[in-house]
Amino acid sequence: MVLDSEATQMADTLGSASGDGPDLLAIRDLSIEIRRGDRIVRPVSRVSLRLRRGETLGVVGESGSGKSMTGLAIMGMLPAGGAVTGGSIMVDGRELVGLPQSEYRQVRGNDIAMVFQDSMSALNPTRRIGDQVAEPVHLHCGGTNRAARRRAEEVLALVGIPRPSERMNDYPHQLSGGMRQRVMIAMALACEPRIIIADEPTTALDATIQAQILDLLDDLKSQLGMAMILVSHDIGVIAGHADRVAVMYAGRVAETGPTTTLFGDMRHRYTQSLLASIPTITHDKQDELYSIPGFPPDMALPMLGCPFAPRCASATDRCHEDDPQLTIEPAGHAYACWHPAAGPITRVRSRIAPATAGLGGSESVPRLRVRNLVREYPTGRSGLFGERRTVKAVSGVSFDVAAGETFGLVGESGCGKSTLGRMIVALDQPTQGEVLLEGDSITKMGSRELGRRRAELQMMFQDPHASLDPRMRIDTILREPLAIQNIGTGAQRATRARQLLDQVGLPASVMERYPHELSGGQRQRVGLARALALDPLVLVADEPVSALDVSVRSQVLNLMRRTQREFGLSSVVISHDLAVVRYLADRVGVMYLGRLVEIGTCEEVYATAAHPYTAGLLAAVADTDPLAAGRDGGTPIRGELPSVIAPPSGCRFRTRCSQATDLCAAAEPPLESISDTHQVACHFPLQPKRFEQHADLATT
Repeated sequence: MVLDSEATQMADTLGSASGDGPDLLAIRDLSIEIRRGDRIVRPVSRVSLRLRRGETLGVVGESGSGKSMTGLAIMGMLPAGGAVTGGSIMVDGRELVGLPQSEYRQVRGNDIAMVFQDSMSALNPTRRIGDQVAEPVHLHCGGTNRAARRRAEEVLALVGIPRPSERMNDYPHQLSGGMRQRVMIAMALACEPRIIIADEPTTALDATIQAQILDLLDDLKSQLGMAMILVSHDIGVIAGHADRVAVMYAGRVAETGPTTTLFGDMRHRYTQSLLASIPTITHDKQDELYSIPGFPPDMALPMLGCPFAPRCASATDRCHEDDPQLTIEPAGHAYACWHPAAGPITRVRSRIAPATAGLGGSESVPRLRVRNLVREYPTGRSGLFGERRTVKAVSGVSFDVAAGETFGLVGESGCGKSTLGRMIVALDQPTQGEVLLEGDSITKMGSRELGRRRAELQMMFQDPHASLDPRMRIDTILREPLAIQNIGTGAQRATRARQLLDQVGLPASVMERYPHELSGGQRQRVGLARALALDPLVLVADEPVSALDVSVRSQVLNLMRRTQREFGLSSVVISHDLAVVRYLADRVGVMYLGRLVEIGTCEEVYATAAHPYTAGLLAAVADTDPLAAGRDGGTPIRGELPSVIAPPSGCRFRTRCSQATDLCAAAEPPLESISDTHQVACHFPLQPKRFEQHADLATT
């Protein structure tokens, strides 16, 4: 049946299968406006959601869909100029809309708490961890400072912070990303709220730490009897950890229902498109990723019809003219779509053209050779008269990259991937070892010769907003490398800039804009265009899509894949996302604490991981199939990375390895072959050697 937009009827119907008892949180017909000068942005329009005790509601959608703004409205923390213009937010029967700030402050912390996305920005860098966790206890629960600090130590232990009494005196910068996120969770739990809003709590974290944090939130929710709203743009995270899902688009709920029901029978075209655009470790590499065409609508402009219609291949005249209301099916599954479909999205498969240069290369000398690279940084003394300490960022890494080949580097943050990438393009000098480009040692070149060869080594950075000069227009940004290398006249450089924009799929009108006027995906395309300006032989891409929405990510990944094939680039792709590397790379190297622990073709490493660390990384990958939860996929990695100042003896992974023995502590395993194209550094590899001629290496 199709209902009208009566908020009460809709809110009472949605989620009816989620359990008995009254709602802990009920949002009905919520609308928000933000005034910015003469402009009015409407980020949320007529949103209705409900949350029961002990339940996890997953809210998913692209940036700008309204999911975070809904969470901020619940917390009474809308940005300057923002206001709730309609609807209701009720917590346990108490209306929050219109509540005076003096009363709202008692709700925050006591009844509702929020875990923010960027722990480094949310934590005060000038205050110790213990003081920050104790502050909400002292404000909301009263009591002495000593009692508040005692409670802070308790919740730090509860969220798995090792030696909490010692960590109480640390500052945020002294903790890893995973530890800082645990501190954020501890602050939210300090006053035992009934509702936790986790806003992108794992976006900036590695897959292993992400899995730990999400499991921690699940355990704490069950242990403390809380309800949780889990906000994410990663539909795989939502699939594995939510009881019910709400998919938001353009400030509205596009589809909602129980997780297994929604994922088993997606009805809205946007939900299907969102899932289809995610790279997976089982994706056929010969097929391009599906990408949603176009961009989300401008929330300051009036919308007619279905807001997704301009991007939907199934849209008709009715979709462009009439706004669809929620259609509600049994079990609380609802969707706002005039032409609903069932099952996975259907689309024409787009095959990727073969490379212009043969992968694996026919050259006698690889295009890029990395030989025994070591990078160590002095960090001062451990005390006034203590021993000098050294950060061992990269410790003896070697690999080759052939012409036209893409080599992937995966591993957790802090394993040395980015440092290695900077040494490859000569932005950092190794302590030992060398980098060879077509047989010539870049490391041993003088500054003048290196300046001439630098054009052949280019880098694509993680954050395009930070790597592009905000004071330069895009045409200047693209022409600058040509001017530095004295290539061409002014007119020729302008022509080359237009060609580059065309190659990365941007219109020539972009040339007159500044970086802040572009979307994240457009800025990353400009970053790729700038890297290609000098026709490099080697491109190093450092986390090139980690900051992008899943829909934009697929567009950029397809573009990078086509560019690699078209120009025969040799590429090194650095990422903690194993699915991204699986799609882009031909071979992959797995790094742990400065060392390569496994190298092989993507097919071998992903299908038959030989190192326990690699198997743990694969086990931590979020699965978009909620029915696959709990299947046998390896043992997830637990614990934090050891110190790079004093790494463990022997095998550096042994402190987190379930099968470590005394041998692992006594001797460091060499990188040895188990097949012609597969190497592993492990005393007890998960895969047997597949030929006998290397059997003697096991005794070294």
